[in-house]
Amino acid sequence: MKPLGGNIINVPSDEHGIIPEALKKILSRWNPEDSKDTTKKAPKFLYTVPNGNNPTGYSLTGDRKKEIYELARKYDFLIIEDDPYYFLQFNKPWAPTFLSMDVDGRVIRADTFSKVLSSGLRVGFMTGPKSLIRRIVLHTQVSTLHPCTLSQFMISQLLYQWGEEGFLTHVDRTIDFYKNQRDLILAAADKWLSGLAEWHVPKAGMFLWIKVKGISDTKDLIKKKAIKREILLVPGNAFFINSSAPTSFFRASFSLVTPEQMDIAFQRLAQVIKESL
Repeated sequence: MKPLGGNIINVPSDEHGIIPEALKKILSRWNPEDSKDTTKKAPKFLYTVPNGNNPTGYSLTGDRKKEIYELARKYDFLIIEDDPYYFLQFNKPWAPTFLSMDVDGRVIRADTFSKVLSSGLRVGFMTGPKSLIRRIVLHTQVSTLHPCTLSQFMISQLLYQWGEEGFLTHVDRTIDFYKNQRDLILAAADKWLSGLAEWHVPKAGMFLWIKVKGISDTKDLIKKKAIKREILLVPGNAFFINSSAPTSFFRASFSLVTPEQMDIAFQRLAQVIKESL
C-alpha cells in the first residue's frame, strides 16, 4: 500500500483483537457523509486477520465483529477479512465471520488451503460481492495470472475424494496437532520466561506474541543476541507500519518446533534477557 500512496492507520488491539472503541475514536475524525467526498480522504477499508492473527495470535470475538461491522456501515468502508487461520481455531463454537454478517456487500473474505493441507500448494480463494471479485480477477489476470494449475488440480481431486465430512475430519486432526503445539510452547514459556515476560493464550493459529519486561526494544535482543545462541524469533517491529518504532514484543512460531527445542530455546532466551536487563 505504501508505494501506492495509501495512508495506513493502525487500530489498537488487545487479546480479543481490534478494540471497537479505539476504531470508533479513529473514525470520529470524519463525518459519516465524508465517505462520499474523495477530498476528505475518509478510510476506504479495514484490513484484518480475525483469527489467530499473525503475529499476535489474537482472535476477534463475535460481539466485537458485530460492533466493527456496524461502524463499517455507518462510515461506509469495506472490510477485508483475511482469515488463513480460520480452520485452526482451538475452541468451539467458532465466532461468526464478518462475511456471515454482511447485508450490504461490503465484506471481501480471503481463505487458504495452505494452513490445513500444505503451505507449498499456495492456493487460496476469495468470497465477496460479484462486482468486487470481478475486479480482483481482472487484476489477477494481469499480475500473477492464477495459482499453479497442478496445485489447484491436486486440491480439487483431494476434496472430491474426501467430501465435506472427510475434509472436516482432517481439519479436526490439524486443530488437535496445533493445539497440542500451543500447549507445549506455553508450558515452556511458563517454565523459563515467567517473571521475565508476559503473553496471552492464543485461541487460534500458530504464533505466541510475547512482551519482554524491562526492555523497550527487542530488535537487538532477538536479531543479534538471541540468534548467536541459535534461537530464531521475529522482533515485533518487523510487523509494525513503522518498522523503526521500538517495541517490547517478539513473535515465536510453534508450527514445526519440537517440545525439546521449545524448552532449550526459551531456556537460552531467558538467559539472554537476564544478561540484557
